[in-house]
Amino acid sequence: MQNVTTISEVRQILHEVRRSGKSIGCVPTMGALHEGHLSLIKAAVEQSDYVVVTIFVNPTQFAPHEDLSKYPRPLERDLKLCTEAGASLVFHPSAEEMYGQETQISVSVGSLADCWEGASRPGHFDGVATVVTKLFNVVQPDLAFFGAKDYQQQSIIRAMCRDLDFPVKIVTCPTIREESGLALSSRNVYLSDQEREIAIHISQALLRAKERYPDADWSLEQLRKTLRQELNETAGLELDYATIVDPVTLQEVPEKQEIMVALIAARVGTTRLIDNLEMSLRS
Repeated sequence: MQNVTTISEVRQILHEVRRSGKSIGCVPTMGALHEGHLSLIKAAVEQSDYVVVTIFVNPTQFAPHEDLSKYPRPLERDLKLCTEAGASLVFHPSAEEMYGQETQISVSVGSLADCWEGASRPGHFDGVATVVTKLFNVVQPDLAFFGAKDYQQQSIIRAMCRDLDFPVKIVTCPTIREESGLALSSRNVYLSDQEREIAIHISQALLRAKERYPDADWSLEQLRKTLRQELNETAGLELDYATIVDPVTLQEVPEKQEIMVALIAARVGTTRLIDNLEMSLRS
């Protein structure tokens, strides 16, 4: 596996890869890899000839009050995991390499970023879209792999590729969970044992909503209200939002659809967690 830190070197290597006719898969990450990330790398290995993993803690997607400075950066461990998972190349640039001295142009996402995570974290998705645009321009992948846990993020990246004509197929891979149901996240390392027990209530509430969804006795309004109520009544959990939305527009609609998605964000202790689950009228 090759280990690269500069844009020029990545471009040189991948130019030769493309000349040989190989397809390129890209797995963008912020490092602190866990089984969820490894599942993305393994999917990329299965579906493409050459796999690029990017590791970059992107400063432009963190608000001033968020955890940029303490975000975990176990690079040597991450490189070892990438090798074991079958990655061909890891690109881990510095912030200076990615943004230079005077970056003036960025990507503005628009209405898809105005709700849910975007409303709670202003500017977050503009930062995500900008860095993914830059990574796609550097790597020029045929496929890019994202986890379903960041549902709004992958929806925005799909829309970005469509609207800006990126010739990249976005592959969304299932959320990986602990046996308890807790969705894997790099931020889980911040949770104490007691906080982990509290956090499990998020996935449990999602599962209950999914079970109720096909039942005609449960209206969409009742489902949303109950989802919020259950989480608001969970001691030690501070709810940001809990809703059930259209899977494409991410907007609340008045009536059930064949497929919808429940989205949750909550804080347990000092750790902010997100999760989601698709629900279907077909039980």
